[in-house]
Amino acid sequence: MPPSSPDDGACDPCSVEEVLDRIGSKWSVCILVAASGAPIRFSALERAIPGISRRMLTLTLRNLERDGLLLRTSYPTVPPRVEYSLTPMALELQAALTALTGWAERHRSDVAASRSRYDERPA
Repeated sequence: MPPSSPDDGACDPCSVEEVLDRIGSKWSVCILVAASGAPIRFSALERAIPGISRRMLTLTLRNLERDGLLLRTSYPTVPPRVEYSLTPMALELQAALTALTGWAERHRSDVAASRSRYDERPA
């Protein structure tokens, strides 16, 4: 297969760095962990992720959907209802994210203490 050109509408495969950048961002991890139990609505995600702005939540959801990690389902109700759920690819990633966030939770006080010791060192 010939390499794609910028004009043919095809996209080169993402680099490993690009994929890691997407799934490794703090907001992506938070969203994927929050959506791991069951389909979740935008407002529930907003409540579940302290500090995320509506704009950042919207942008991150769109990027995760574009990358095939989230499925957006819109229901024709009044008012409209939209839910986000993990795709099979994201479910495969879930164990690693759960392990990573668990590690961060267990060691956050250790990291804070280490930072304090480092910052108090003489220059």
